[in-house]
Amino acid sequence: MAEVDVDPITTLIPGIDSSQRHLGFVWGPGDLLAYETQYKPTGAQHAAQSCPFVHVVRKDEDIYSPILRKLFNESHHIFVGLQNMKDDVPSKNKKHQYVTHVSKNYRSVIRACMEELQRVAASDIIPRWFECMFIRQVSILLAVELIWNLCEVLFIEAAPAGSLLLHLLDWVRLHKADVDEKAQEVLQSECPAEHQAYWDVTVCYILQGRIDEARQILLKQASQQPAARVTFKLMDSLLMKMPIYNPGGTQTLTEFDVKWRRWHQECDRCLQDNSFASHPHLELICKILVGDEDTLLEQREHLSTWYHFLVTRLLYCHPTVKPTELHYYAQASMDMFLDGRSAPEPLDSILLAAFEFDIHQVIKDCSIALNNWWFVAHLTDLLDHCKLLQSHNLHFGSNLREFLLLEYASGLFTHHSLWQLAVDYFDHCPEFGRVYLELQIERVPLDTERKALKVLRICEQRQMAEQVRSICKIMAKKALRNNRLGSALSWSIRAKDAAFATLISERFLQDYCTHGTFSDLDLIDNLGSAMLLSDRLTFLGKYREFHKLYAEKQFAEAARLLLSLMTAKIAPRSFWMTLLTDALPLLEQKQVIFSADQTYELMHCLEELTTGKVAPETELSMQEDNIEATKIELLRLALARNLALAIVKEGTLEA
Repeated sequence: MAEVDVDPITTLIPGIDSSQRHLGFVWGPGDLLAYETQYKPTGAQHAAQSCPFVHVVRKDEDIYSPILRKLFNESHHIFVGLQNMKDDVPSKNKKHQYVTHVSKNYRSVIRACMEELQRVAASDIIPRWFECMFIRQVSILLAVELIWNLCEVLFIEAAPAGSLLLHLLDWVRLHKADVDEKAQEVLQSECPAEHQAYWDVTVCYILQGRIDEARQILLKQASQQPAARVTFKLMDSLLMKMPIYNPGGTQTLTEFDVKWRRWHQECDRCLQDNSFASHPHLELICKILVGDEDTLLEQREHLSTWYHFLVTRLLYCHPTVKPTELHYYAQASMDMFLDGRSAPEPLDSILLAAFEFDIHQVIKDCSIALNNWWFVAHLTDLLDHCKLLQSHNLHFGSNLREFLLLEYASGLFTHHSLWQLAVDYFDHCPEFGRVYLELQIERVPLDTERKALKVLRICEQRQMAEQVRSICKIMAKKALRNNRLGSALSWSIRAKDAAFATLISERFLQDYCTHGTFSDLDLIDNLGSAMLLSDRLTFLGKYREFHKLYAEKQFAEAARLLLSLMTAKIAPRSFWMTLLTDALPLLEQKQVIFSADQTYELMHCLEELTTGKVAPETELSMQEDNIEATKIELLRLALARNLALAIVKEGTLEA
């Protein structure tokens, strides 16, 4: 939960005594924290039983479902692939790619998640309330797949007359698959023709236009009734003759229409002649074949929905329906099927808007009815790539596609791991995506260095310099609080924060003075050009270099470096005594390391350091001062001795 810099708003809880309870709200990155701010129960026992509660209210609970998380992850890959699809592909091939490689992939992901939810809900290992939640999610995914599939047929494939009905039949069959389970049960029984669900299955096959399956199952009944064999043969003949439009064939739509009308007249003639009067079930099938509306409406139990009724009605009454005529039949079918018995539900309104080819109304209604932005964001993105939303811009600048993607990605950013997916969605929002990403990335909690490095890499790849500095400063301060000086210095260098690098360098030097050794030698040894970030960091790196030269017995180079740190004023004045003390072993070497001039410079530094010293006031200060006085005397003796040796040596060399 993010911190806020203002006091939370206090609101009275309706229906509760205002003198006892108030409710406070605090907004986090994507959640709402609600808590009681004033509570005065009477009586100790009542107070113990009625403690105030704190509630976290989430606006998008689905992102916390482990199963639905797979939906978000898999659809992210499809989304990125769609954005990378080449624009130079011919429009005909591109439409095929949009359907087969994008839209159907989205639907397969929805279907896979739905089946897993159904499997988990049916198991005995989950609590009752989890089962209810899974069932609710399954119903939502069923509706989502139904709407997506219809939008794919009507908007993306944009099937013409003739082909349109074939696609609608596939759409109904896919989402009304319970007949297959019943059929399997019937066919696996000892005597299928006598099974109680036999005629239900047969009628369902006819209503879905599955003529071949209906003929196969009718043969089993015909073999059981030799007396009615002629009647069954007549029905089989009608079903066999039923014309089915073939989009890839040579037959034109007009020729198909003429052929279908002749077949329809033949079915009507058989009905008028009472050819099936002796067999009520076959007569019922014949009435369906001629598209008798009263008979179709009597099959509400088998049809179950008005849109199934619509497709069956089109199949047997208007097989050459044009896309522009679809909304008339859809509205009439919904009115006839519901017949005032129940009000249209949100799903009905969405499907009706789709049949009216009102894309924006579909998106609007789905945004209101569904519980998250996943569906509308991905569908709108796909429709936008199909050039179906180009004319629709919002009043405040961003187009509809970008607005929905931004809302969806913002929701993902509230999740502890899905926020990484949201980055790609922001990347493909050209107008406001960068701004949203900059705002959201700062809200990601940097719990670990690994997570911080992930966030940092994302910012560096997108040249987000301000966010990079902010992240590095935060991590540097965290490391410093935990006394991890090496990590703190590394983060401050990445942030290019000279002031903080100076502070940490001071801490390194203080630790050296206390313990006599450096921590994190690998980092200090490999500072490279980063040591130029601040003078103190430069001194730290050079001072460590002095120690390396001394350890490698390169005394002359070590002496020159030590002297340069003091004379160039790189070393802090408070550290001069330490440097002069480090010079003592070099001054006491058998061979002369410091020249006469260098020795004079060391003497000058020592005198400058000791001039103007204030007398100690406390006993502890006096002890420390005595120790320092001893060091100074030792240094003066060593410097005098080295100066004499250097003068003799240099005079001898000149002679």
